[in-house]
Amino acid sequence: MAETLAALLIAHVLADFVFQTGWMVANKNRWQGLAAHGAIVLATAIAATGAFTLSLLWLTALHAAIDLGKTRAREGLAAYLADQALHIVTLCCLAFWQPQLFASGLWADLSLLPPLMALVAGGVLATRAGGFAVGYLMAPLAKRLPASVTAESLPGAGRLIGLMERGLIFAFLILHQPEGVGLLIAAKSILRFGAVRDDRALSEYVIIGTLASVGWALIVGYATLALLTSLPPLGILPANP
Repeated sequence: MAETLAALLIAHVLADFVFQTGWMVANKNRWQGLAAHGAIVLATAIAATGAFTLSLLWLTALHAAIDLGKTRAREGLAAYLADQALHIVTLCCLAFWQPQLFASGLWADLSLLPPLMALVAGGVLATRAGGFAVGYLMAPLAKRLPASVTAESLPGAGRLIGLMERGLIFAFLILHQPEGVGLLIAAKSILRFGAVRDDRALSEYVIIGTLASVGWALIVGYATLALLTSLPPLGILPANP
């Protein structure tokens, strides 16, 4: 079951966070955009599992239905989290229903492939998926900051910092070095202190964004570790304590 879940998970993150284009996102309320994204969902699922079954067609249909439902909801953090939660639930249900899906596919003999898939999927979820979640959370707060604050920032710098922050936290957890997370937060606090100490609104904005980013990376990191314990060891990571 764990191998199938890892394969379905990497297929999902590739379809939603790597290969999905802005046009697809903007046109999910039209059949053209939904069909294009659905084709990618099906293709990544087939490629990851090495199999083509009716269950993958059902998975694609459920994915499209969830995405269509999201277009009817108000855009924001709640809709984003609900959308991703439903997708993950469908993956777990399929893995539970057909645990041998990966074992019956073309890649069954590649024992190291599922843990690699889980590792890459976790990394994408921690960094890119986390960026959307934190962005939705912070968007209403950013509107309350003075225009001078946002004007002085480098374009895209905050997003890049968050991406690197979550990536490093994920790496520390995977390498069983959680103390590195504390050092990272301390270093960021020192670097940010001079810029925000005299502006309460900005300091609160930075604190909320940092906690949200770190919290997301911790959740994804530990979830990935839990999945890896059920998969063959890669041999390149420290042994689980």
